Amino acid sequence: MLTQEKEYKPLSGWFMLVLLLATGAALAFWFIEILDAGASAPLIIVWALAITIWSLMLGGFFTLQPNLAAVLILFGRYAGTAKTSGFHWANPFFTKTRISLRARNLNAERIKVNDSRGNPIEIAAVIVWRVMNTAQAIFDVDEFVHYVTIQSESALRHLASAYPYDTTEDGQLSLRGSMDEVSEALKTELQERVTLAGVRIDEARLSHLAYAPEIAHAMLQRQQAEAVVAARTRIVDGAVGMVEMALERLDRHSTVKLDEERRASMVSNLLVVLCGDKAAHPVVNTGTLYS
Repeated sequence: MLTQEKEYKPLSGWFMLVLLLATGAALAFWFIEILDAGASAPLIIVWALAITIWSLMLGGFFTLQPNLAAVLILFGRYAGTAKTSGFHWANPFFTKTRISLRARNLNAERIKVNDSRGNPIEIAAVIVWRVMNTAQAIFDVDEFVHYVTIQSESALRHLASAYPYDTTEDGQLSLRGSMDEVSEALKTELQERVTLAGVRIDEARLSHLAYAPEIAHAMLQRQQAEAVVAARTRIVDGAVGMVEMALERLDRHSTVKLDEERRASMVSNLLVVLCGDKAAHPVVNTGTLYS
């Protein structure tokens, strides 16, 4: 069961300071009067109890900076959380555990993990987070900072195994090609994991992504080969479309009558010109196609 945060409003420290100073002055004058009256034992005992209580109340002062909270515990029972910045006073028997509400950066260490295709990769992330529920952070997990660190690594490993490092297929997400989508998925998964600690994830982004050294060279060659194949495929598709368009227009406008052999020759020449990786050098044929 999650611990619910309760807001505690402490008394003004300045008010209590004036009050205790006035009380201290009154106790000092009373002590002088007790001495003048003969210093009877009962009065001395009462004065000693009063000065003891007064001294204990001095321990109730504390200060809070902006975006800093104090979780107050009275004899093992959660009393509430003070979040208002300034000079305050609360029960001196409260145990005050200060906790920062400011944004924190977690620069996760590089880890080696397999992507969805089984390729070993190195991956790391930068995570911005902050405590939102101080009661959960203190009481529901042990060392919430360590908890967030461990859960971040776990979420990063799971994310890396759900996507390929890279892909040439349209519409398929990859770690390298879909950084925004991957970062959002990491943020969502990590938020689910750290909700128990009362933590909110503001941002989560990959800070490092690379193939593991043992396969980096081979995967670079594979990427180059896949890129060449993809480029050639697109070039061929475009070239075939242009040839089809050229033949269609020639037939529609009856520009020239071509038999099957001449059509095949023109298609061959156009594909060579359009698909070649170097500039074509035309040769003018002064004879006929059949000579």
